[in-house]
Amino acid sequence: MNYLKVSAIALLLPASMLAQANPLTLGASVIYSQNPYKGGQERYYPFPIINYEGDRFFIRGIQAGYYLWNDEANQLSLSVLGSPQNFNTDDTDNKQLKQLSDRHMTLMGGVTYRHSAEWGIVRTVLVGDMLDNSNGFLWDLTYLYRFQFGDFTLTPGIGALWSSENQNDYYYGISKNESRRSGLSSYEPDASWNPYMELTATYALNANWTASASGRYTHLSDEVKDSPMVDRNSQVTVWTGISYTF
Repeated sequence: MNYLKVSAIALLLPASMLAQANPLTLGASVIYSQNPYKGGQERYYPFPIINYEGDRFFIRGIQAGYYLWNDEANQLSLSVLGSPQNFNTDDTDNKQLKQLSDRHMTLMGGVTYRHSAEWGIVRTVLVGDMLDNSNGFLWDLTYLYRFQFGDFTLTPGIGALWSSENQNDYYYGISKNESRRSGLSSYEPDASWNPYMELTATYALNANWTASASGRYTHLSDEVKDSPMVDRNSQVTVWTGISYTF
């Protein structure tokens, strides 16, 4: 889901909901995301759920990929995903930020690996900008453990998102030209780690319908929160949805 801003790579859906054994799942969801930029509004986004799992090809929300290795314990894939991270001057009421340039959404591509075992699930994603917007890289590493209580599933997780220097500079940096226009100090962040905790709950209403909810708390790194564009040191994202499995 600062991106809209969401801090997971898939980047809108929580990591615990991104690998399903079901062949086709469709549904609808709403995403709430705090806006880290000064003067920004809290954001609510309606979002379709489209998940397809084939032997080689998959679609999960805004991520699609091709499996290089796919068995019960391991999944290695080449993946492309939409990164909705953006900054639009129309979305802030801060007069200084309105003098900055927009930062755009982009398409990212790379490698995804997931390992499932009795002790939990480890998932990692390494992707880079494919559209020459940020020219940055993201690396997401997540550990999840799933508890099953009949039709109810609870999955807590911890993880961290690494953003390269170019990625942070594009979305949080302020150039000298922007500094002169806005009066804000120029800013050039380095690479950073943003740790997070998440909790996902799913309930099977019947054989086909499933209700889901997930929350994530992300602690923003100094490289992000020290930006003159940002006025938060943490961020909360909440996802709720209902889906039908064919």
